[in-house]
Amino acid sequence: MKSYEVNFDGLVGPTHNYGGLSYGNVASQSNSQQSSNPKEAALQGLAKMKALMDMGFQQGVLAPQERPDVAALRRLGFAGSDAQVIQQAAKEAMPLLVASCSASSMWVANAATVSPSADTADGRVHFTAANLNCKYHRSIEHPTTSRVLGAMFANPQHFAHHAALPAVAQFGDEGAANHTRFCRAYGEAGVEFFVFGRSAFDTRYPAPQKYPARQTLEASQAVARLHGLREEGVVYAQQNPSVIDQGVFHNDVIAVGNGEVLFYHEDAFLETDKMLAELSGKLAKVGGKFQSVCVPRSAVTVDDAVRSYLFNSQLLSRPDGSMLLIVPEECRSNERVWQYLQGLTGAGGVIREVKVFDLKQSMQNGGGPACLRLRVALNETELAAVNPGVIMTAPLYDSLTHWVERHYRDRMTENDLADPQLLLECRAALDELTQILKLGSVYPFQIN
Repeated sequence: MKSYEVNFDGLVGPTHNYGGLSYGNVASQSNSQQSSNPKEAALQGLAKMKALMDMGFQQGVLAPQERPDVAALRRLGFAGSDAQVIQQAAKEAMPLLVASCSASSMWVANAATVSPSADTADGRVHFTAANLNCKYHRSIEHPTTSRVLGAMFANPQHFAHHAALPAVAQFGDEGAANHTRFCRAYGEAGVEFFVFGRSAFDTRYPAPQKYPARQTLEASQAVARLHGLREEGVVYAQQNPSVIDQGVFHNDVIAVGNGEVLFYHEDAFLETDKMLAELSGKLAKVGGKFQSVCVPRSAVTVDDAVRSYLFNSQLLSRPDGSMLLIVPEECRSNERVWQYLQGLTGAGGVIREVKVFDLKQSMQNGGGPACLRLRVALNETELAAVNPGVIMTAPLYDSLTHWVERHYRDRMTENDLADPQLLLECRAALDELTQILKLGSVYPFQIN
């Protein structure tokens, strides 16, 4: 039976804005309060999805959240009609309104952790929505995320869904941004790689001093238990605290893995040699041959990596066994990074080609190609059980492009977020989107 890694990309929401909400994310903070272009952002993301589909990769779409989140504002004490809630928040607590309008759900690498059926005890694909507890504007996402994932992967014979972990700091969970999987083939048993920034209860583990470590060891362990993963099929590794303090807020800003290959920066992890040996040994037991590609700090500094998002790239397997690296335009603009990539692809190793995409709207808010997608390994039977409305096709691409053109603004500032009309525009757009993607009623305004 054939198996695939399907990339489900987040569709950028109508309220895409630069709120600077993510402390520890250098790009997000440095572009705070600049004018954004939601229409361009959504079209850039769709163009990447279409390009990967045209290259022969399996591609899907994950819907955005309802924003502004008026219900969240009501829980914080704002009252009246929807318009009055928005106007009161704008007048009395603008940062809370900005947070309720965040379109950061576009980065679905944070949406959930996914374990394929070949790894799990019950032979189903398991999903755990991330609580994203470190940042308020993201912590309000998981209820809708769970409903959307449930509508996409609805067949209980093949798919199992878990609620987000307890919303406390000890179980801070950032989803697939700190998780990857190594395997010989997508349909075979593999090794799941969980990267954490700190331990909530064990003081032996160091922690960063400047920026928060968002993923805890305990959260990663809880997800592994929920998914029924075997001990011999899991490796836990700690992110280097010093790189977190340099702006590496998730592991996918400093490392990316696919198949049997880990592409990582020299300074990414603590106890790197021990971790690599454990990955190699455990992958060998299921028939795989682990390979690591280390980028030395002498060639690319951590600062270069953060500014270019070199590692927040998509590493994709081609039929001939080689790999393709999908990078943002910022990699070509960084002389040291681009020089390194030219040498990498010319060296005859497993990474043979680099393709560049313009994702400026996402990059300015601190998310590159890998942030925009959630990877789900599926066999043929499981892929057939996925809601077909969310699988990218040429007609769906055309429908979504026209949908964006009709519903999205081409400019968004903080002042625009205070416009009650924006909520009505967003709801009208999402109501139509659920029909295009055949999701049913997944948004609060459709349910309540």
